Amino acid sequence: MRRFLPESLFGQTLLILLAGLAVSHLVGAWIYTADRESAVRAVGGLALAQRIANLTQLVEDAPAEWRDRIVAASSDPTFRITLSVTPLPGFATANDRTAVSQAIEGFLADRLPNRDSQQIRVTVAGASVPPFAFAHDHPMPMGPMMFAMGTWRGLEAAIQLTDGRWLSFATVLPDTGPAISWQLVLSMTATALIILVVSVWAVRRVTAPLGGIAVAAERLGKDVAAPPLAERGTIEMRQAARAFNEMQGRLRRLVENRTRMLAAISHDLRTPLTLLRLRAETVGDAEEREKMLATIADMNSMIEATLAFARDEAVAEPRRSTDLTALVASIVDDMADAGMPVTMTPASTVVCDCRPAALKRAITNLIDNAIKYGKTARVSIQTGLRSAEIIIEDDGPGIPEDELVRVFQPFYRLEDSRSRETGGIGLGLAIALSIVEAHGGELTLANRSEGGLRATIKVPR
Repeated sequence: MRRFLPESLFGQTLLILLAGLAVSHLVGAWIYTADRESAVRAVGGLALAQRIANLTQLVEDAPAEWRDRIVAASSDPTFRITLSVTPLPGFATANDRTAVSQAIEGFLADRLPNRDSQQIRVTVAGASVPPFAFAHDHPMPMGPMMFAMGTWRGLEAAIQLTDGRWLSFATVLPDTGPAISWQLVLSMTATALIILVVSVWAVRRVTAPLGGIAVAAERLGKDVAAPPLAERGTIEMRQAARAFNEMQGRLRRLVENRTRMLAAISHDLRTPLTLLRLRAETVGDAEEREKMLATIADMNSMIEATLAFARDEAVAEPRRSTDLTALVASIVDDMADAGMPVTMTPASTVVCDCRPAALKRAITNLIDNAIKYGKTARVSIQTGLRSAEIIIEDDGPGIPEDELVRVFQPFYRLEDSRSRETGGIGLGLAIALSIVEAHGGELTLANRSEGGLRATIKVPR
């Protein structure tokens, strides 16, 4: 079931709000209908009890010769009144008396003093057809008041007058009708839609800064000098954005300090190396002198490469839209013009946002390695919907599988590449990896099944 639940914070928060809204509407509808039913029945019973009490008092106070005419004038098809020696037979037994009938009896006793419980009789019951509808000379019409959702509740009351005769009443209590009306459904639907729209807007407003933090974190992984995150939203979101910006500032200062320290160390090593070179030239043994000078030259090359690496780290080249195919083609053409064995497979135009100078250096390092250790280099470009791949292949011996990751470490070299003829000091791949990762891409090495090495640069389009 969890696979059907939303995974985003926005979706989960909205789902919780909608679930709460549905539960609250159901509970509210139940409370509304229950309260409406009790209120309507109470008001209806109260009104009829008040009418019975008023008519009883009127008949009681009227002269004896007027009573029959008052009863006849007050009676109608939905509210039958009779005056007789005995009360009319009720349609409910004493065991069927309900709380409503007892409440009405109590109300009539309060309104009609000087009468005991035997002089007031009230029965309230329900049946498929009211027994008093056809019990008299003029049947009562079956109108909307009589039936609601196929049910009704009949009321009979008998009150003994002071002359001993009984004044009997037969009518129906107003029922509640349908518990859920279309007006209620319409109002609840409109309320739910309004709450839904407001909830979506509110949740989106609250969770939007979280998406901004995720984008900023991804941008920070590509560029430590990226613009700071806007501090907006709720208090918690502003605190999180402020903490993120402070972390980004510390990382940027850490990288800058490391780069400056590396450049300073490499620069300061030049002076003692110069002194060593001068002293080595005074050594009398020619063979020993050549070895010392070669070692000093290697150290000087390492320092020059380290300084170049530090300068590239310190300089923030602006990004711009670049034709990647044209950039790679220019590198291949320049190296081919210099007599190097490098070729490129024709490819369509691929435009991406990059630092062209830095990316050019990374591609150049990889092609240079392919030529040095693989004797030849073949370059091709493959494009996808979201990324572009620059593939460089050679026909060399390849790299042992357990060394494919370690060769990216600075100053790490395989045994076969330690000779001075190759000129490598182990920074080429480290520089290329740093540049590619700064673009948000990936640099991988893999041995080809037919022999040789394949280097793949994958950069986002």
